[in-house]
Amino acid sequence: MKHVLTALALLIALPAQAAEKLTVALDWTPNTNHVGLYVAQAKGWFTEAGLDVEILPYTDTSSGTLVSTGVAQFGILSAVGFHSQRAMGADMTAVMAVVQHETGRLVFNGERDDIQRPADLDGKIYAGFGSAWENALISSIIKHDGGEGTFDTVTLGTSAYEALANGSVDFTLEVSTWEGVNSVLLGRPQRAFSYADYGVPDQHTTFLGGNATWLAANTATAGAFVKAAQRGYGFAAENPQAAADMLIAETGGMLSNPELVHASMQALVDGGFLKDEGEAVGLIDPALVTGITGFLFSAGILRDANGDVLETMPDVSSWTTNAYLAH
Repeated sequence: MKHVLTALALLIALPAQAAEKLTVALDWTPNTNHVGLYVAQAKGWFTEAGLDVEILPYTDTSSGTLVSTGVAQFGILSAVGFHSQRAMGADMTAVMAVVQHETGRLVFNGERDDIQRPADLDGKIYAGFGSAWENALISSIIKHDGGEGTFDTVTLGTSAYEALANGSVDFTLEVSTWEGVNSVLLGRPQRAFSYADYGVPDQHTTFLGGNATWLAANTATAGAFVKAAQRGYGFAAENPQAAADMLIAETGGMLSNPELVHASMQALVDGGFLKDEGEAVGLIDPALVTGITGFLFSAGILRDANGDVLETMPDVSSWTTNAYLAH
């Protein structure tokens, strides 16, 4: 009996196994594209998986750079940024498709009679964000409609939407599930051209990605994290309003417009952006990855580690994996 009590005392004295610390970098200030992370945090699913997950605040350093350099093990990655950095040899792999389809669209004032088709945008003023992707995208859309693909650009960043509303620019790009939703809430009439209607391949617009070297050395931990995040996004897909409440609560006042958050979550679900019918949440479609990479390559956007434009289409087969997802 004495030996049993001694063994029990030793067990009680042993410290509980510490949760493994992981960091996740965001690609922007908290928004509904990040909802699954915050749901998993609120529900305790990361803790259940033996993980202590820190969601890093957004900074001027891109999430892709933080992941590829190993500062963060995981990050939310915009698709174009991911493809561009991966082409340059960045050490990261996409492990989950957060947003299944293209949410971006070209928008303009809905009361304008002089814009009826993309070719009408020739010579007009575009409020931009400073990326090569925008120029290639818009030129391609206009040319696909028979136009010249020429337009003037004023780089305004997020001020683009106010500029569009007050008429100082003619058109811009927006995320339909965020800025598009907000324009409705503000009572701003808009019309839009969808990229896919004018020859631009559909794409997963947002990924969860991991540092490739770290993933290879920590497959069990990586799998535990990705499955917990996937569970969070799965909950959000089925319970958008409850998930919106968790996102608002977990971000400690950073989201000051609950109406926008709730409407955005509903738009993500109604548009089928979080989940394809009959598929697991987060599943990456290699055909979509190849298609948009081909578009970026043809447009001369992809560059190598030396900054030179790629001369051959890259092999994207190792850029993504579904291995860590629950199927």
